[in-house]
Amino acid sequence: MLTICLLTLIGLYLKKPIGILVEKLRNVNWSQKFASLWQYMLPYAKKAGRIATRPILQFYYVVTDSETSTLEKTLIYGCIVYVVMPFSILPRVVYRFLGIMDEAAAILFVYSKIKDKITPAIETKVESTLSNWFGAEYEVIA
Repeated sequence: MLTICLLTLIGLYLKKPIGILVEKLRNVNWSQKFASLWQYMLPYAKKAGRIATRPILQFYYVVTDSETSTLEKTLIYGCIVYVVMPFSILPRVVYRFLGIMDEAAAILFVYSKIKDKITPAIETKVESTLSNWFGAEYEVIA
């Protein structure tokens, strides 16, 4: 499944036909897949910080939304796995800044495909989770 998600992400980015790949993932239990992925996300989120974590949380909550299509779920899953897993097309250890930029490009590409799915309700969930992990974004000084 992981391979199919990553191939779908690359295929769509390269504007190649991906219908067969998406069809193979139509009956996947996405909630279960993300539940197992969630345990890997928190340590990365703590290291990355509040701003860098926001799009990943938006992706997570879009996947859990019933209105999200299989293609969108596939792209999001592939993107998150690509960002948190140790392998990369341009490894950070070797290419430093470029190694970070390929992951940023994946996030931006997928975000552009799903941004209309980020509803006010999802934004509320994201802010709540960020506040739990990092504290309130703005502290009022009395």
